[in-house]
Amino acid sequence: MKVTREVKTAVLVLSGIALFVYLFSYLKGDDLFSNTNTYYTEFDYNALSPSSSVTIRGNKVGKVEEIKYDFETGKTKVYFSVNPNLKFSKSSVIRLYETGLMGGNALAIVNSNKGELAEPGDFIASEVQPGLITSLKSNFSGISSDLDSTIRSADTLMTNINKLVVDESEAGLKSTIEELNLTLKSFKSLSYSVQDVIKANDNKIDSILNNFNTTSQNLTKLSEDIKDIELAKTVAKFDESLTSINDLLASLNNNDGTIGKLLNDDALYNNLEAASKEMEELLLDIKLHPARYRRILSKKEIPYQPPTEDQKN
Repeated sequence: MKVTREVKTAVLVLSGIALFVYLFSYLKGDDLFSNTNTYYTEFDYNALSPSSSVTIRGNKVGKVEEIKYDFETGKTKVYFSVNPNLKFSKSSVIRLYETGLMGGNALAIVNSNKGELAEPGDFIASEVQPGLITSLKSNFSGISSDLDSTIRSADTLMTNINKLVVDESEAGLKSTIEELNLTLKSFKSLSYSVQDVIKANDNKIDSILNNFNTTSQNLTKLSEDIKDIELAKTVAKFDESLTSINDLLASLNNNDGTIGKLLNDDALYNNLEAASKEMEELLLDIKLHPARYRRILSKKEIPYQPPTEDQKN
């Protein structure tokens, strides 16, 4: 069968058209031979464009397919497609974020791994992550104020420096610069001298630092040992005191010694009480009849007379 020239021309034209459509779709980010799952979300405003990337953990897994404005709700609906091998939860969040300083935006799937899996056509909640440019725009007034304050401070500093240079002539300025140069040279020479001294005594300084470190460690250990010794002595003395107190209490309970007998012997207590009463009566008699005791060495004896109740009172 012979193919005519017209048929060849038609096949060639149709092949060119198909190739053009495929290349155009490929440049747009569409793959005519790939299978994808489509979902949608909503934003308060539109900051995306068709074919904007959809990523998960920084990896591209899909793109934005269509953007529509909902006249009833005032929301912007964004339809996006992802690779069908990607499984994520329906409670995940679609995050709008900036991809660079030039202002490009993309969507990121923040998978929560909770709840049931999302099915094609489901609505996924959204959020907006503030970017660097947005933050700078919102804080531009504060930055400009700080910059203005910095410029004013620099201007004040230059004014004060000009006031320090009293002689504004060329010779006076040169003299000031020369003095400043001499000062810097002196400081440089001094720094070199200090460095030479340090280098010459490097070993000595290192030895002094090592000795100081060793001494501090020894002092720390010595203080700890002293603390331990003093604590041990204190505990031993306290233990001895408790032992002595226990022995004293035991002797009191066992009627050993005068105090123990005094505390526990009723007869001794009664005798002491009687002696005390007699001593009280003797003192009262001395008070009532002092003449009797002044003549105690004389031969005349004055008989004892018990005091009356009135005299006792």
